[in-house]
Amino acid sequence: MKVADLEGLALDYWVARSLHDFVREIQFTDSGETVAIRGNDRGRPWDGRFTPCASWDAAAAVLERARRLEVLDRSEDSPAHLVAEFEGGRGAVEGRADSLRVALLRAFVESRFGDSVDEMLHEPQMLTGAKARRIGEASADDAYEDLPSPDGHIGDIQSPPRQ
Repeated sequence: MKVADLEGLALDYWVARSLHDFVREIQFTDSGETVAIRGNDRGRPWDGRFTPCASWDAAAAVLERARRLEVLDRSEDSPAHLVAEFEGGRGAVEGRADSLRVALLRAFVESRFGDSVDEMLHEPQMLTGAKARRIGEASADDAYEDLPSPDGHIGDIQSPPRQ
């Protein structure tokens, strides 16, 4: 799917995926019509709906990551056109849309994933860097420091069960 065509729920989702330094989990609420996230952005916890397409409060997480932002063309008759560079991005990217906010969000997603993205994974998921995986799905990358052991090991006090 082309980033230039993303809007609404799909754009909100890909913005959340692009914020992998902030977002830990992505869920869907309101019968699957709204993106909800769990994460911590620079000391500010977020646990709930995430709608940057509709809210500057949510889109501010993207705006704060801009290193350079230049609005090239904006009038009542023409769509917004901007060039932006973001922390951790791939350099300067362009964004175009009917609103400045959507143009900014599209540019941000493009800076992270290029000019196209996969289909939206419409299931609860956990972000590990730029990768997402379904919550509850096992991975070879999962690390367990202290697996339970029936025979016990150092540090296991092995208290008897309560009666």
